[in-house]
Amino acid sequence: MPKNEGRGSNPKKPDQVQNGDNDGSNIIFGDGKSKKRNKKASNTTTPPNDATCPPGQEAPKRPDTRALIGGASWTGKLPVNMLSEHCQKQKWGKPDYTMSKTPNGFLSSVVLKSMDPKTKENVILPPFVLPPKYKDVAVQPTAVEARHFAATYALFRVCSMRNIHMMLPPNYRDLWKNEFETSKKEDVKAGRAWMYEADPFAAKQSQDEVQAQKLRKRAEEEKKRSQDTKQSVRISFASGSTLSTPNRNMAKGWMQAPKLEMEKRNRTQVEDLVRRNAVWNAYGIDFPTSNYRETVNELMNLGFRASHVEEAITFCKDREEVLEWLLIHVPEDDLPRWSLPEGYTAGISMASGDVKRDAAIARLSEAGYSIELCTRKFDECNGDEGYAAEALQSRLVSAKSINDSEMNLTKDRSIKIWKEELETLHAIYGHRCKTISTTVCEVSLEAEHLAACTLRVRRSMSYPQRLPILGIISAKLPAYIRLSAARQLLMYAESDLLGEAMIFSLADWLENELSRIIEDPGKLRDVAATATGQSPTDSMSARKQGYAKPRRSSIIWKSGTPESLELYNRWRSRQDTPKQQKMLAQRQTLPAWKQREAIVQAVDQNQVTIISGETGSGKSTQAVQFILDDLIQRQLGSCANLICTQPRRISALALADRVSDERCTTVGDEIGYAIRGESKDQPGRTKITFVTTGILLRRLQTSGGRTEDIIGALADVSHVVIDEVHERSLDTDFLLVLLRDVLPKRRDLKVVLMSATLDAAVFEKYFNQSSSVGKVNVEGRIYPVEDVYLDDIVQFTAFVPFYQHQDYGMEDSQIENRDVAKLIQNLGTRINYDLIASCVRHIDSQLGSEEGGILIFLPGIVEINRTLDGVRALSNIYPLPLHASLLPSEQRRVFPPPPRGKRKVIAATNVAETSITIEDIVAVIDCGKVNETSFDPQNNVVKLEEVWASRAACKQRRGRAGRVRAGKCYKLYTRNAESRMAERPEPEIKRVPLEQLCLSVKAMGVIDVPIFLESALTPPDTSAVGTATELLRRIGALQDNELTALGRHLSMIPADLRCGKLMVYGAMFGCFESCLTVAAILTVKSPFVSPQDKRGESKAARTSFAPNEGDLICDLRAYNEWCSVKSRSNFRDIRLWCEQNFLSSQTLQDISSNRIQYLSSLQDAGFVPPQYRPDTHTSLNAQDANTALLRALIASAFNPQLARIEFPDRKFAPSVSGTIELDPEARTIKFFNQENGRVFVHPSSTLFDAQGFVGNSVYVSYFNKMATSKVFIRELTPFNAYTLLLFGGPITLDTLGRGLIVDGWLRLRGWARIGVLVSRLRMMLDDVLARKIENPGLDVVGNEVVVAVRKLVELDGMDR
Repeated sequence: MPKNEGRGSNPKKPDQVQNGDNDGSNIIFGDGKSKKRNKKASNTTTPPNDATCPPGQEAPKRPDTRALIGGASWTGKLPVNMLSEHCQKQKWGKPDYTMSKTPNGFLSSVVLKSMDPKTKENVILPPFVLPPKYKDVAVQPTAVEARHFAATYALFRVCSMRNIHMMLPPNYRDLWKNEFETSKKEDVKAGRAWMYEADPFAAKQSQDEVQAQKLRKRAEEEKKRSQDTKQSVRISFASGSTLSTPNRNMAKGWMQAPKLEMEKRNRTQVEDLVRRNAVWNAYGIDFPTSNYRETVNELMNLGFRASHVEEAITFCKDREEVLEWLLIHVPEDDLPRWSLPEGYTAGISMASGDVKRDAAIARLSEAGYSIELCTRKFDECNGDEGYAAEALQSRLVSAKSINDSEMNLTKDRSIKIWKEELETLHAIYGHRCKTISTTVCEVSLEAEHLAACTLRVRRSMSYPQRLPILGIISAKLPAYIRLSAARQLLMYAESDLLGEAMIFSLADWLENELSRIIEDPGKLRDVAATATGQSPTDSMSARKQGYAKPRRSSIIWKSGTPESLELYNRWRSRQDTPKQQKMLAQRQTLPAWKQREAIVQAVDQNQVTIISGETGSGKSTQAVQFILDDLIQRQLGSCANLICTQPRRISALALADRVSDERCTTVGDEIGYAIRGESKDQPGRTKITFVTTGILLRRLQTSGGRTEDIIGALADVSHVVIDEVHERSLDTDFLLVLLRDVLPKRRDLKVVLMSATLDAAVFEKYFNQSSSVGKVNVEGRIYPVEDVYLDDIVQFTAFVPFYQHQDYGMEDSQIENRDVAKLIQNLGTRINYDLIASCVRHIDSQLGSEEGGILIFLPGIVEINRTLDGVRALSNIYPLPLHASLLPSEQRRVFPPPPRGKRKVIAATNVAETSITIEDIVAVIDCGKVNETSFDPQNNVVKLEEVWASRAACKQRRGRAGRVRAGKCYKLYTRNAESRMAERPEPEIKRVPLEQLCLSVKAMGVIDVPIFLESALTPPDTSAVGTATELLRRIGALQDNELTALGRHLSMIPADLRCGKLMVYGAMFGCFESCLTVAAILTVKSPFVSPQDKRGESKAARTSFAPNEGDLICDLRAYNEWCSVKSRSNFRDIRLWCEQNFLSSQTLQDISSNRIQYLSSLQDAGFVPPQYRPDTHTSLNAQDANTALLRALIASAFNPQLARIEFPDRKFAPSVSGTIELDPEARTIKFFNQENGRVFVHPSSTLFDAQGFVGNSVYVSYFNKMATSKVFIRELTPFNAYTLLLFGGPITLDTLGRGLIVDGWLRLRGWARIGVLVSRLRMMLDDVLARKIENPGLDVVGNEVVVAVRKLVELDGMDR
C-alpha cells in the first residue's frame, strides 16, 4: 500500500493558491478554508531571512511597524490606528482590510461597516479603492505598508475636508496632498463628489435611492411592452406557472416565425469575443438586495445552478442581465433544456480523414477541454498526445516540481515508481483499475452521483516529482465541472502529495469531494477561459479619453492695449482713403445709419438689444459695424469678437463679402465667415464672423453641455448677434434657450436680436426676467414697391391657359372681355409655370432697354427647374437658380451683373428672402408658396408640403424689389388669399420631429430634456418630445437616458437621423461611398422618372440595375453607372443614356451635390479624414461592392421602419428531375408593420412584383410610408434575420424555449444564447463607435467586432 494510503478516509483540501505564470492564474476553486502543508513539505520550507543569511551569523532584525511606516524618528500615530479611532468616534464598526498579492507587491483596501440603529442591519460599503490609473501608487512592497496605505486612503475618503493629514507620517502626508487630492478633483468633475462625503453610509443610501428611482422608471417603461413580450423573461420570472402551453394563436405565430441559426465556427468566434470583451453593468448599478433571494430561486426554477446565479448577480444590475450572463457563460452541456435549440445534442462529430489524429483529439477533449483548443494544442505539439495533454493541464495549474537535486530522480527510477504503483492499484481496485498504455491508467470511481465517472492519470516525465496529467471522464458531468474538479485535485496534489506515489490518494480525495464540487463548481468565467482557450486580453479596454476642448481666453475689458491701439490706427488710416470715403457715403444713405447712435447706446446699456428694421434698412450689414467701430474708437478693439448668426449659408457668405467691401478689407481678415465645410477667419484678428446658426450651436454643443462649459465656449466672444430671429427655426430657438441661461453668469456678454418682422414684445418678455432689454426700430428704405395681384397680372399679360382656350373656344381678341374671376378660379391654387413665363415676358417688355433683374420666389428645387425651363425660351433671359442645395460657388453666381444684352432672372427658394442683397433686382414674382416640413406624430410621418407662406414672409419677398430703386412685386395670388395667410410662420419647434433637437440637447449633457425644452420661447408639445425620445431609444442613440456612442456621432452630423446613421455605419463597415450616395438619394429623391405612358418601361429599367435587391440599391447602381458614363462620354451621350434608362440628369446632379455636402459634414465632425479621397482611403470602401452588407446597413438606418414578410404555404409541382418548389405569386406575399398591421408595397417599387427576395430576406425596411386607400410603403430594401437581430430593437428571451422577440413584436425561432450573444455584440459595436468618436482618425473597418458583425449579416449566421 502507498505511504499516503492512510489519508484516504480523511482527505485534505487544497489551499487557494494563485499561479502567476499560466493562463489560468486567476482561477480559484475550493471551500475557502486554509490548509496546513504536510509535515514533509513544511520541513523543506526555509524562512526568507535565513535563506539569505550566511551560516553562523544571526539574521538581521526586521524593522518594527512604526519605523517601517513613519521612519526611525516617527513618534506620532499610524494610519491604521487613526482610522480605527475615527470609526470608533463615528460609532461605525471596526474596519476590515482586504489583501491581495500582485507581481509587484501587495494591494489592500478598507471595508467599512455600520449597524443601522433602526433596522439593526449591518450596512457594508464597497471597498475604498483608488481608480485604476493610480494602481502603481497603491502597490506596496509589504503587506504592512499596503494595510497602512489603505487606511490612509480610507481616511481621505471620509475626512478630505479636514486637515488631519498633518498628523500622518511624511510619506502618507504627501500622498494625501498630491495623488489623493488629484483623484478627488477628477471624481468631483465627473459628478462623483458623493464619494467624499463625511458620512459614506448616508451617501450610499442617497445613491441607492437614485438607482432605485431609475429602476422604477425602467419598470414603468416595461409595462408598455406588447402581449408577446409578457411571455418573455421578465414575466416568466413572476411565476413558474408561465412555463405552460401557449394558446393556439400564439403558437401559430411562433410556427410562422423565421428560424434563426448560427453555425459552430461563427458561434465560437462570437462567444470568444463576447466573453473577452463584453461589459456587464456598465453604469455600476448595485443589484437590489431585496430581490436577491427571489432572483436566485426563480432562476433555479428555470434550471440554473444556485452558485451560477449568485456569481452572475455579482456582475449584473438586474434579473434580465443576470439571465443574459448565465446564457453566455454556462456551458452548453449544463444549460436548461428550454434554452437549447430544437434537436440539440451535445458533442461534436469530426471527420477530418485522419482517424488516428481525430481519435487523439477526442481523447484529449474527454477531459472537458473544447475541441478547438485540443486541436490547436495537438498541432502545436506536433501530434504528440502526451505533450498536448500536459500543455492543456498547464492552463489549470502551473507545472511545479520538487528540486531535482534533492531526489536525483532518473527516468528509469520514475518509470519504476510508476510500475510499482500500478501493481498496487490493481491489487486494491481490481477491475476498476485499467492500464491503458505504459504511461496512462484509469480508475473508475464509486460514490454517490458518480456513475460512469473515471479518473484518467498520465505519467509525467519526472513523476512523482512532477504532477501527473489528470483527466476526469464522465458523459453525464458538464465539461466545466470536470475541469473544476481536476483543478482542485491538482492543487491538492501539489500542496500535499508531490514526491510520493499519489494515484490512490487522488482517487480517494475525488470520491469524497466530487459531490461538493458538483454543487459549487467554482467561477464560470474562469472555467470558460480554461476550457475554451480564450485569450485573457481585453481588446476593448482602451482607456477612454474625452474631447480635447479648445481653451478660450476670457475677455479682459481694458482700453488702450497695444493691440487695441494698433487696430485703432489701422481703422483711422482707412477712413481718409477715397475708396473708404465712397463706401462711407453709400452706407450713410441707408436708414440704419440714422439710428447708429441709438443702436450703439442700446447695446452698451443693455445686455439684450432688439433691433426691428424693414427690409432694405441695412440693419444686417450696419449694426455689427456700428458696434465694432464704437469699440475701436474707445480703444477696446482687442476685446471685440462679434459672432453674427444667419439662417442660411448664402446669407453668411453674402454679408461677409458685403461688410468686408464696405470696410475696404478682404474676407478672412477683419471680417470672416464660417459655414459647414468652409470658413475664412483668423482667431484674434477677425472681429466680425458671420456664421450659420448650426455652426455656433456646434461650438456650444461640443463644449461639454453644462452652463459653465457654454460660458467657456463663449469666453472670447463679446457679442452674439442673431439675425432673422423672426423665422423661429429650430436652431434659433435652441440657441436662445442656451443664451438666456448664460447671460446672468456672463454679464459682459451682449446679445443682439434682429429681424424685419420681429414681434419685439415676445422676445422682450422672454429675456427681461434675467437681463435688461433695449429696443431700437429702424425704418425701411425709401424706394416704393408697387403690388400687382393675380387679377391684374392675368389682364396685363393677356394670359390664357391652354386648357382654358380649349374649354371656352375664345380667340385672342376676346381675352380682354373674358371673366377674370372665372379664369382665376380655373387656374386653381397650383403653380402655373406658363403664367410665370408670361409674367417674365411682360416685365421684360415693360423694362425695355432698362437694366434690372427679376427675382422669382418658388417653394422648392423642382419648381425652380421647371420655371427656368419655361423662361429659357426667351432669347434675352439669363436664368439662374438659387437654393440651399447649391454649392457656395454656384450660389454666388446670382450677385454679378448678367452678360451684356441679357436680363438676369433668378428663380429662388426662401433663401433669398432675407439678409442678402442682389443689387440689380427691380421686380419680384411671388408665387406665395413655401415648402414647409410638417410632422404627423400619430403615423410618425414627416411631410414636406407646399403651403401658403406667411404674410411676414411675403412682406420680406416684396421688399427685395425696392432695395436699389423703385420696383414692382407681382403676386400670383389674390388679395383675398393674402388676407387668409398666417401673420407669421409657426415656430419650427412646433411642426417638425424633435429627434435631432433632443439629440443635440442630450449631447450637451442635459439630463431632463423635457424640462429643458419647457424653457424655450415656444415650448414643444410634451407628446412630441416623448415620441422623439422613444425614437432615439429605438434607433440606438439613447440607452438608459444616456447617449450611446452612435447618438454622440449623430448629434454632430447635420442630417436626417436615418441618413446620418447610414453614413456612420458605412464608414465603420467599409462601404462609405455607397452609403454616402444612398443618403444623398434619400435627401433628394430617386433619379428615375416615370412618364405616365411609360411607367412599365421605367420600372423595368430601374429594376434591371439590381433585380430583387430593393429600390435604393437600384438607385445606387444607376448613380454609379452614371458617374462611369459621365467620366468617359460627352454631354450628348450622357443625356441620351439617361433618357434610355429613364433617369433625370438634374436629379443625378443634385444627388452629387448633396454627396459633397454630406462628406463635408462628416469631415467637420471628424468621422472622415479631412483629406479623404476614395482612391487613397481604400479601407473605408473595402466592402463597397458587398450588397448584402449594404442592405443590412440601410435596414439598420431605417429601424424601426420595417415590415415582416409573410410568405404563403409552399407549393410543389412534379418535374422530370422530381418535385420542385414553386415560387409564390407576388400578390400572395403579405407585409406587416407594427403601427398599421398589414401594409402594401407601392406600385412604383421594384419589389412590387417580386416573387422572392435575395439573401434569405424575411423583412423589408422602408423610408417612407403614405396612406391613401391603403397604407403603402416605399423605398424598400429586403434584409435577413441577423440584420434585424444586430441592428433592430431590444431583444427579449422567451423562456418557453420558442425563441426571441425583437422590439417587442417580431418573433424569431432560435436558440436563446444566440439572442444574448448578439445583444452583447451590439453593445461591443457601440464601444467601437465610442472609441471612434474619441479618436476620429481610428480605422475600425478591420476591428474584430466589426468583422464579426459583417460576417453574420453577410452570411446570415452560416460559416460558409
